[in-house]
Amino acid sequence: MSDLTEARLRTLEKRLADRETELQARVRAYKEQAAERPSAQGPNVEDTGEDGEERFRSGIEHVELMRDQEELADIAEARARIADGRYGGCVDCGQAISFERLSAQPTAKRCIKDQEAWEKKHGSSLRYTA
Repeated sequence: MSDLTEARLRTLEKRLADRETELQARVRAYKEQAAERPSAQGPNVEDTGEDGEERFRSGIEHVELMRDQEELADIAEARARIADGRYGGCVDCGQAISFERLSAQPTAKRCIKDQEAWEKKHGSSLRYTA
């Protein structure tokens, strides 16, 4: 699989843990803000423009929440790969993922070549349409 040293692996684990903490705080804050928003309290007497702006803002925040939750799931998957010894190996071809790539993207599960192919085939999944 990978030629990650124990020290490098611990560094990457710490980065995963720090990012997870950051994302969990953002998700919590978003949910608290959403619950306090006037639109969550029931019908509101806003004009059409204000209503549209609120819906657009809520939509963007929802997409950001989905992105953060997806990244949290990626972190959990990376931790599972660490636990079973598969971390650092491409899930498609089995070749080692470089430490430089893992440093830039600790949740990476594919080598660059296979990630590019996956992105061409699947595109982006998070979109917002008003």
